[in-house]
Amino acid sequence: MHFISLPLIGALSAITMAAPTAEPAHSMGFIGCSMAENVAQGYVAVKGQRMWGPYGTGGMVVQSWTDNKSQSWRLFDQQVTKYGKPTAVWIQICIFTQGATYDEVKKLIANSRSHAASNATIYITGQPLYDAGQSCQLAGANGPQNTDKLAQQAAADTTQNVIYPGSFILHKGEVQDGCHANAAGQSSLGKQAVAFWG
Repeated sequence: MHFISLPLIGALSAITMAAPTAEPAHSMGFIGCSMAENVAQGYVAVKGQRMWGPYGTGGMVVQSWTDNKSQSWRLFDQQVTKYGKPTAVWIQICIFTQGATYDEVKKLIANSRSHAASNATIYITGQPLYDAGQSCQLAGANGPQNTDKLAQQAAADTTQNVIYPGSFILHKGEVQDGCHANAAGQSSLGKQAVAFWG
């Protein structure tokens, strides 16, 4: 004998078919330089919700983030005060022509963990890569590729427990000054970020 009414069966179907809950808005922080700001600007423009918006990280290359009490981290902590400790952090490895070492990158990872929620997910990428024939003069001829290699090295290092989602790409027509994204480039970077982490 069946006691389940049709309306209840319908209600159960609706429950099981419900979409998974999205990550809370502003629950993902980031560190990087003006290139990370370009991603954040585009992310906000394409209605991304999970990651913080831009907060003034222009010029903040790797060495700006190696000291856990630097001005860069004070800016990060102002965002923490606003949104709470992030449950995920995206690290963008940014360099000027002097580059960065893998030991410095590991400091960024450790510092990110100390400023985030416990067991936070850490994502890591390099600066955006460009179409053939383009590069970023601020980072040096192979600077973007070198940052991408460092990000992949960190992800392959099981002691670091970080995720490399892939490379950001800026195509011809999306760059305004040889390095930074124009409005179209920001939108493109924002869509790539949504594809990487929602």
